[in-house]
Amino acid sequence: MDKNLMAQVLTGTLTDENDQDYFVQVEGETFQLDKSEIKKPFKMGAHFTGFTYENEQHKMQITRQIPKIRRDHYAFGTVVKGKFGLGVFVNIGLPNKDVVVSMDDLPTVTQLWPREGDQLLISLTVDNKARIWGHLADEEIFEAISRPVKGHIQNQNLKARAYRLKLSGTRLLTEDYHLAFLHPSERLAEPRLGEEVSARVIGTLRDGSINLSTRPRAYQEIGEDAEMILAALEHTETKQLPFSDKSAPEDIKTYFGISKGAFKRALGHLLKEKLITQQDGKITLTKQED
Repeated sequence: MDKNLMAQVLTGTLTDENDQDYFVQVEGETFQLDKSEIKKPFKMGAHFTGFTYENEQHKMQITRQIPKIRRDHYAFGTVVKGKFGLGVFVNIGLPNKDVVVSMDDLPTVTQLWPREGDQLLISLTVDNKARIWGHLADEEIFEAISRPVKGHIQNQNLKARAYRLKLSGTRLLTEDYHLAFLHPSERLAEPRLGEEVSARVIGTLRDGSINLSTRPRAYQEIGEDAEMILAALEHTETKQLPFSDKSAPEDIKTYFGISKGAFKRALGHLLKEKLITQQDGKITLTKQED
């Protein structure tokens, strides 16, 4: 099989048929066309244009279900499974064929390989044996499809997908197609390649890209004490309580059920995150842009 005839949108001539398939000849090579794709019967000698590939039964097939992912055409495909020693299989929209992204293009640490449901931005390549492979988009492709940040998004929550894993940190593309960076100090675990993560914007750079954090906010890191104080404030009409870091330990214990030390730690984090204000012996809930 000529590799130039694979993973292409080509036009051929119908030369034969059986109960299940038509047979389309393209430059001397024969491809089968599933009749279930065709609403009106074809006549022999008719022309047909479709996408060429080798299906899971290792038969040459042509389909009118032309995938968005093709040679030099990048799009996101969904990972369906991984195979140790080979790579990961990606669904690109063909009826009976998933393409492999080689382990040579994946992280050295297999725990960081994409898993089922993760998504990769890929195009297709064909090797000298006419086998179709998925090819990961490089940095230039991501820069070409990205958009610079406009407006104020500091502290906003968003979704982003990891596309490059480096020792210096993770590079991601947000759901709004902004380029983003996640430093190792701003994450609890390293995202897998292709994994979608929930993150918070902690900085905007001059080039329009952003820095992210997947760490919990400070008040979340200290657990339930801060959340309890916030909940108590939420349930008051004035969003205010007559407590402060100067309140008596017994009053704090009676109302909140925690020690004054735990109360002051929680209060300190809430004040640092600007979730509350403290004045005249009272704490007040503030409005947040989230």
